Amino acid sequence: MSETAFSVTLPEDYHGARLDSTLAELLRRSRSFAQGMIEQGHVRVNGAQAKKSALLREGDTLTCAFADPVAIAAQPEHIPLDVRFEDEDLLVVNKPQGMVVHPAPGHPEHTLVNALLHHCEGQLSGINGVLRPGIVHRIDKDTSGLLIVAKNDFAHAALSEQIAAHTFTREYRAIVHGTMKSPKGVIDAPIGRSERDRKKMAVTSSRSGPSGKPARTHYSLEAQYDRFADMSLRLETGRTHQIRVHMAHINHPVAGDPLYGPQRTANELAGVKGLNGQCLHARLIGFVHPRMGDYIEVEAELPAYYMGFLKSIGGGSCDQR
Repeated sequence: MSETAFSVTLPEDYHGARLDSTLAELLRRSRSFAQGMIEQGHVRVNGAQAKKSALLREGDTLTCAFADPVAIAAQPEHIPLDVRFEDEDLLVVNKPQGMVVHPAPGHPEHTLVNALLHHCEGQLSGINGVLRPGIVHRIDKDTSGLLIVAKNDFAHAALSEQIAAHTFTREYRAIVHGTMKSPKGVIDAPIGRSERDRKKMAVTSSRSGPSGKPARTHYSLEAQYDRFADMSLRLETGRTHQIRVHMAHINHPVAGDPLYGPQRTANELAGVKGLNGQCLHARLIGFVHPRMGDYIEVEAELPAYYMGFLKSIGGGSCDQR
């Protein structure tokens, strides 16, 4: 059985972090999955096996060997895809709001993965396992916009390393509650699992280890309306729910966000009428092509639901970038 090696040199963000939590984050998998890989001897730090509780240092080389993927559990489905870039190594898809990325309990079918299996005829990387083939990074079900998909393990490993090194460009548009005091700024606040609600993420006091990871979001104001602001946001890091958590942290939650939004008073329910989830769109993605070495940027215009909400709050002639 042949294997594919995933290797990454760790940046400063991971100094002092545990091996299992770091591997889980890099692979976008659960910590139990990462611990299993470590215990089975598939993971090495600087060429040597390490315990799951090992503390990492900046500059460490983390390598994980994956066996050739087994047959895909998810089934191909003929679901139309809005493909914005594609070649033999990868594709960039413009995901609609409401589409789940990969099969999970409660969503066994009609996902992006089901559509990809049909579109790519099964030619997807196996690094993330049988239920997440090709998925290098993900966006939430009710977030629209661009995400990148790897067709082979070579592309997957190279793209994952760019994400870990923060050289992967991701820009978003969001409509948020309130009046912005400053037209631009940076939110620098670590994010970890909420201690009050394990389904949520939260800004934490610790900047390293399992309780929190450094997180930075750059924001700029596109337009200010009566009770809402249209924002551009760029991720410097890519933590789970980062934009949603950071904007709620500075008291400007994303409009329509069911998890981090304001309390559902009658006034606020009227304010977000027509939204089926957070008004958040991944509008631009940029990366160095794994094989060609060229820097590529792909953009997606604002979708109809976003434009419709802008019009409802007074932004009828807004910029569609």
